Amino acid sequence: MTDEPQHGGVHAVDVARAHGVEHMFTLSGAHVFPMYDGAVKAEPAMPIIDVRHEPTAVFAAEAIGKLTRKPGLAVLTAGPGVTNGVSPIAQASFSGSPLVVVGGRAPNNRWGSGSLQELDQPPIVESISKSAVTAHKVDDIAPVLDEAFTLAGSSHRGPTFVDVPMDEFFNATTVTTKSKGNTTAPIEPDSGALAKIAGLLRESARPVLVIGTDVWADHAEQAALQFVEETGIAVISNGMGRGIIPGGHPQLVTKARSTSFNGADLVIVVGTPLDFRLGYGIFGGKEGAAPAKTVHIADSPGQVSTHAEMAASASGDLTLVFNGVLAALQSDAGSKPDWSPWLSTLQDEVKAATARDNELLTASADPIHPARIYGELLPRLADDAVVIGDGGDFVSFAGKFVEPKLPGGWLDPGPYGCLGAGMGAAMAARIAKPSSQVVLLYGDGAAGMSLMDVDTLVRHNLPIVMIVGNNSAWGLEKGPMQWLYGYDVAADLAPQTRYDQVVTALGGGGEMVTDPKDIGPALDRAFASGVPYLINVMTDVNAAYPRATTGI
Repeated sequence: MTDEPQHGGVHAVDVARAHGVEHMFTLSGAHVFPMYDGAVKAEPAMPIIDVRHEPTAVFAAEAIGKLTRKPGLAVLTAGPGVTNGVSPIAQASFSGSPLVVVGGRAPNNRWGSGSLQELDQPPIVESISKSAVTAHKVDDIAPVLDEAFTLAGSSHRGPTFVDVPMDEFFNATTVTTKSKGNTTAPIEPDSGALAKIAGLLRESARPVLVIGTDVWADHAEQAALQFVEETGIAVISNGMGRGIIPGGHPQLVTKARSTSFNGADLVIVVGTPLDFRLGYGIFGGKEGAAPAKTVHIADSPGQVSTHAEMAASASGDLTLVFNGVLAALQSDAGSKPDWSPWLSTLQDEVKAATARDNELLTASADPIHPARIYGELLPRLADDAVVIGDGGDFVSFAGKFVEPKLPGGWLDPGPYGCLGAGMGAAMAARIAKPSSQVVLLYGDGAAGMSLMDVDTLVRHNLPIVMIVGNNSAWGLEKGPMQWLYGYDVAADLAPQTRYDQVVTALGGGGEMVTDPKDIGPALDRAFASGVPYLINVMTDVNAAYPRATTGI
């Protein structure tokens, strides 16, 4: 940093870098030119990844935040640039992703006179962000952005938004106090609450632990694994909690999810909300049986459930939580619980489910069953691969079959369920993990929302493998509508659309597959290609994913 006055973009980039930002995602717009100039002239320069549609920039920044656990940065021009970013910001809010979005804004000296794209943007974003403010003067840019980055990166993480009037962005000032990055102290959990949870564990015969995204986001993966292995508890993972307990681990019973939840007498949910994905916090209680006791543990007090009936709850830094509950559980050396009979029952169910899965994974049906794609993909995935889901039924099969070996190996839209997020996430994964396989799993509906950004992959040399499960329909809606009404409308897409040719036209590679035995060789070609490569697999529209919830 120099003592000479610098324009606002320089100060914004300095603050972002102090908070660990290494890349800027954007779509070019004059309102934010100073941010580009600040990035280009920084030492070293900050790479600018420019995309073809603003949502991709924000989805990419959100995914960088998920993977690196430092706030991602998206820069959007004023007006439609910002409003195009609203859905990705909402996804980041629902997922607890650290993200800062900087928006351009019409100049102060023209405000109220109708200059180009004049719009008061913070009120639009306020309900889906931790903060949404305007840095009204050039002197405000550094401190306002410093606070935005700190908020975004602190528990409970989420998106923040700052817009800057164009004239103030171009103005120059001197910043005397350099950002020190995020210095927020960890939230200390209540020791009494942890002791109560340990007591419930001692009394339990059939406990289940659910590990969610915030366990990863809070850097608690090692503490979680230690807790699991020292206690012997059965585990189910979701979101970015997947991979914290490695796929194939004897205590990972995600494949026995239904049996686990229906038979448990205690379910401890850590780092994910008690939403529709987890039965709103109600487990068991079927056929006259007593429902399980529920414990909810969150990374901050505001994330603890207020709608579910709970036996206990706690909040705070999740490493401290896991360590505290483990210490309390082990404090009485003579009363270590033995859950091995319960775990053995669930392991038997995992084995049975695995055998059932193998029948689908090797299916030779014509049209192709979507599961066969995973039967070919799984043996080809390295332990450090990053798999990204963007779709409905096709990606639901991925959630069933793909069990990452390492944390940080799975990305999906989270509870907001926003299609179109995958392309940006794939860019982020390629940047964050340059030597890992990156596989983007597309439903054909979702593919239509972002494939133009293959152009971005090509221009920035970001090779990934894309697989489209192409059943020529909005499959997640087609079946339920037929069930409700006996017919469906607005659910069909053009048959056998050549998404692969879209990719080749944009400078990547691709091919269409109609025979299940050709899937494996196509995957080999894709991984070896060194370019963005799309495999367009024609699948059976009637092979619907068997859902246990509608999300309502």
